[in-house]
Parts: sequence; C-alpha cells; structure tokens
Amino acid sequence: MLYHLLYPLHTTFSVFNVFRYITFRTIYASLTAFFICFLLGPWMIRKLSMMQVGQYIRDDGPKSHFDKAGTPTMGGTLIILSLTAAILLWSDLTNYYVWIVLFVIIGYGTIGFIDDYLMQVKKRSMGLTVRKKLLLQFIVALVTGILVYITPDFSTQVTIPFFKKIQPDFGWGYIIFAAFVIVGASNAVNLTDGLDGLAIGPVIIAAATYMIFAYVSGHIKIAGYLQLNYVAGAGELTIFCGALAGAGLGFLWFNAYPAQIFMGDVGSLSLGAFLGTVAVITKQEILLALVGGLFVIEALSVIFQVGFFKMTSGKRIFRMAPLHHHFELKGWPEPKVIVRFWIIAIALALLAMSTLKLR
Repeated sequence: MLYHLLYPLHTTFSVFNVFRYITFRTIYASLTAFFICFLLGPWMIRKLSMMQVGQYIRDDGPKSHFDKAGTPTMGGTLIILSLTAAILLWSDLTNYYVWIVLFVIIGYGTIGFIDDYLMQVKKRSMGLTVRKKLLLQFIVALVTGILVYITPDFSTQVTIPFFKKIQPDFGWGYIIFAAFVIVGASNAVNLTDGLDGLAIGPVIIAAATYMIFAYVSGHIKIAGYLQLNYVAGAGELTIFCGALAGAGLGFLWFNAYPAQIFMGDVGSLSLGAFLGTVAVITKQEILLALVGGLFVIEALSVIFQVGFFKMTSGKRIFRMAPLHHHFELKGWPEPKVIVRFWIIAIALALLAMSTLKLR
C-alpha cells in the first residue's frame, strides 16, 4: 500500500525513489511486523487468558511441562496478523507470488485455527482428526501447486543442491511434488513446536536464509552469475521473508522461556507451509531439507519412533518423541535444549547458503 502510494511520487520528490529497492522495503517490513507483534502481544495474551484459551499438556509428557498448562495459546494469529499487515504496507501488491504466499498462510492458518478452536475453546481432546487435517492441508497445497505451475515461464525442473547439472523436470507432476513439500514443511514445524521458543527460533533462521535465496533468485544478473534458476518476480518474496523474521522476533519476546504465550497450530502449520511455498517458488525445494534440517530431524524422530514401536511391539528408539523431549528426559534443562537446537539450525542454514557457490 505504501509502495503504491508513495513510490509514484519519486518523479516529484526524489526521496521516494527508495521505495523501488527491495532491500529498503524488506528492512521496514521487518520492523513493521516486529513492532505490531511487540505492541499487540500483551493485549493478545490478556485476551486469550480471558477467553481461557490455555495450552493442554499431555499426561505422558515430561513432568516439567505440567506447570505450563493454561498458558495462552493460538498466538500464531498474532504472527499472521503482523506479517500480513507488513506485507500489505510494503510489498508490490501487483506481484502474483505475494498473493500465492498470502493464500497459503491464511489457508493453513485457518486450518490450524479450526484445530486449536475445537481443542482449546470447545475443549475437544483431539481437535480435527489427523485425516481431516491432512486432507485440508493437501487441498490448499494442491491449489497452490497449480497456481505456481500455471505461472508463465515457471520452471518445473527441480534443483539438486551441490549439483548444477542435475535438474530433473517433473512436468505436471511438479504440482504433486510442490504439495508434498508444503505439507511436509508445515507438519515438520508443527512437530517441533513443543518447547518455549523452540520452533519460532529456527523459523526466523529459515526465513532469513530464504530471504537471501528469494533476492538472488529474483535478480536476473545475480542468478545468472550464481547459475541459479532466475524466477521473475520472486525477489518480492524477500520482503515476505523479512517480515516473517520480524514478526517472529516480536513473538519470541513473549514466547521465550518461560513462555507467556504459545503459537498453537494456527502458527506452526501456517509458518511451515510458508517456508515450503517460498522454497517452491524460489526453486530451492530440496534445499529446504537442509535449511529446515532441524524440523526434518524432529519429524523423522517421530516417524522412526512410531514405526519402531509398531514393528517391535512396544520398544522405543527414544525415551520420547519428538526428539526434544528425549533430551529433556535425559536431564537437559529446557533452555539448554532450546539454545542447542537453535545452534544446530544456524549451522544448517550456513551450510545451505554455501550451496550458492558450491555447485
């Protein structure tokens, strides 16, 4: 909105020429999202507390979590609100990809909201069933895959990190592939959201990493120099990633240990889907497994635990899944688990960025 209102004035007042630069708008979108989240956070916490929207704690979980019961949840709505407001203010709203990503965030946010509402407000023990939740997720993801697929000149080739000459073309099958990337990322972030600040920290790191990939993918000269797929218009997603990082920092202020608010499924599902969608649009789909490697590890720990439990009639690989609970039960204090997992996320993000040159 500000871009469309103020940039046309650059012909009269040269100072408004700064609105043409993605880097300038990314910085201010990030700050805008941060301050909206930071300022509305206390109000949101009070509102959710008054509505008695409190976190449910599993009886079989770590005992240290029992005192978290009743902490306001569904705080992801604050992230979505802050992020959306910043994007509408600072983005070029004629950009096709901006609306695709907004569609994904709102779509997955709605799924998460319904699940949280049924569980936290209506006090249903399960919320949406796993089958219904996955079905809704795949519907939104498939629609997103189609919207990306029909974009003029969009490549259906898949980039393989470290191998510049290996780029399989999936054709129309790319729609299904993109859907799996989005759904997988969404649920991986959701599984990681189990400790104070554990999920939002790596989300911020991943958003900052894809902020760089979005910028270089949308810049024809830099993309050509780095031998990346140039995606016209993808540069505008730099602002999106910056806004998410800003909103995430604002939320982390209240979600840091000991947390005053949790993001709930409305936050974790939508943020994971956001990362998956940006990875698809910027043609760094496979690399998401490295950028979001911590999410992958957490998701695999659940898959292996469940599979091994069924195959061996009750035996376990980990003391508890997801993996962060395993280390808690080994005696690691919660803040130590959180910070060490953040360190792993940073290391994986740096390794992912090295692929810009290692090809």
